[in-house]
Amino acid sequence: MIGLESPDDAAVWRLSDDKAIVVTTDFFTPVVDTAYEYGSIAAANSLSDVYAMGGQPFLALNIAALPDNLPQEISSEILRGGAEKAREAGVVIAGGHTVKDKEPKYGLVVIGFVDPRYMISKGGLKVGDVLILTKPLGGGVTTTALKQEKASENDVKEVVEWMSRLNKTAGQLAVESNLRGGTDITGFGFLGHGLEMAQASGVMLSIENSQIPLLGSARGFAEKGIFPGGAFDNRAYAGASVRLDKKIDEPAEMLLFDPQTSGGLLVGVPRKKLASFQKRAQELNQPVWIVGEVHEGQGIEVHP
Repeated sequence: MIGLESPDDAAVWRLSDDKAIVVTTDFFTPVVDTAYEYGSIAAANSLSDVYAMGGQPFLALNIAALPDNLPQEISSEILRGGAEKAREAGVVIAGGHTVKDKEPKYGLVVIGFVDPRYMISKGGLKVGDVLILTKPLGGGVTTTALKQEKASENDVKEVVEWMSRLNKTAGQLAVESNLRGGTDITGFGFLGHGLEMAQASGVMLSIENSQIPLLGSARGFAEKGIFPGGAFDNRAYAGASVRLDKKIDEPAEMLLFDPQTSGGLLVGVPRKKLASFQKRAQELNQPVWIVGEVHEGQGIEVHP
């Protein structure tokens, strides 16, 4: 049903009228200093693509590349972090594969199920949908500040908490609300993944920058120019299709291109469902922010 020709987050293969299998993988180098938290974040990030498709993950395999000289207690903590996050998701890690490498890398192959009739995709947005984001932006600048030893203990605690948070409840909320358009915000940043949705759905996204949630110190790091290289790559790739109001300064613009690790879901909610969606989100203790809406047209417009 979904493969290489689609910009979506995972491959989907139909098994029957009401069941399809979802397959995805992701892995990356450390984004934090603690091995357990690195494993937890990497696992949450890998699982996210299944939730973004409206599916439920059930089985995973470890992928790890580890240096010869890495102490065993560190490698075991990475795997423990991943295993406990998978357990929180109700997912069994059934094995995996390791290779030697100079720099640690860790992630998961994840398999899940989705009902094809209720699948969420990047091409599912409709004109009039309200755009909802489920995690704040700023993970890229904050982890870059951590690498540069410019982030405080509270900054690190905040970003780790958000990156470690599963998108399980956000995915449940989207499925219960019978949504059709959605994705998770990861390496291409908010505007990069938003543009993928706009193009796949044949619509234009109108974004209100003032409504974008940010991690506590993200704006301050942005004003100091503390960005990962991927933010500039994202702007170079997607910037031509994004129209920004002149009142939006460069730090604000770059935060919208900031690559996220284990970011939140961006979903389109039909306006008639918005009140019930917000009520259910509150019942589930799932944070949601209204960040824009879907219009006729192409690309993305960003307003102050």
